[in-house]
Amino acid sequence: MKNNETDADFIIGRHPVVSALKSDQSINKLFLQNGIKSDDDTIKKIVKLAKERHLVISNAPKQKLDLMSDNQNHQGVILSIAAFEYADIDDLFENAKEKNEAPFFVILDNIADPHNLGSIIRTADAAGVHGIIIPKHRAVGLTSTVAKTSAGAIQRVPVARVTNLVNTVKELKDNGVWIFGTDMNGLDYRKWDANGASAVVIGSEGKGISPLLKKQMDEMLTIPMVGDIQSLNASVAAGLLIYQGFNSRNPL
Repeated sequence: MKNNETDADFIIGRHPVVSALKSDQSINKLFLQNGIKSDDDTIKKIVKLAKERHLVISNAPKQKLDLMSDNQNHQGVILSIAAFEYADIDDLFENAKEKNEAPFFVILDNIADPHNLGSIIRTADAAGVHGIIIPKHRAVGLTSTVAKTSAGAIQRVPVARVTNLVNTVKELKDNGVWIFGTDMNGLDYRKWDANGASAVVIGSEGKGISPLLKKQMDEMLTIPMVGDIQSLNASVAAGLLIYQGFNSRNPL
């Protein structure tokens, strides 16, 4: 997130701040709200980690932190950081190689809600996804809201930002990755076997996967629904599919 006054990026919230301080993220400064309880265990941990990194710690009124965070729930702590770094596709393959696993990627087609992206990153981290791919245009990027919603997972799951998803999917297929899309019609996702190099594409909120990208799918998956509402929030759909991928790759 950009702040008009400082043009800085920020991480807000106690747990995301702790995760960032433990990572290799480039951090400029820690802001603590005036009057915050210094004997709180999490605050003590944050201050300790900040001092270990020799960061400037600045006490500021709540109004300033509200402004810096666009009135989000900052919980009295904000980190001023360098811009979030994106991975490239090679980094995602390397992440899988380092773990001696077949690649398992998530591709997001124009997800606009930062809370959805943050939730998906958090689920991806929990399920061992090796990387997420998002488009540069008409989609949310890595922001402070995404970082907070991810509860620190943004530090552990590489996210590649590409100019053209169709070309990227073609590149993945050339490298042996099987591409699965999501649609109203297709294989019941509960029968999906994600063993081998696999990527699942989650469509945008309301529109699904774009027509040109859908043409590149190797197979379509569907989530059965019996209620009147025949759609799911993007992060919920992603969670179901990611964990089916996890289950098939890690049988009991």
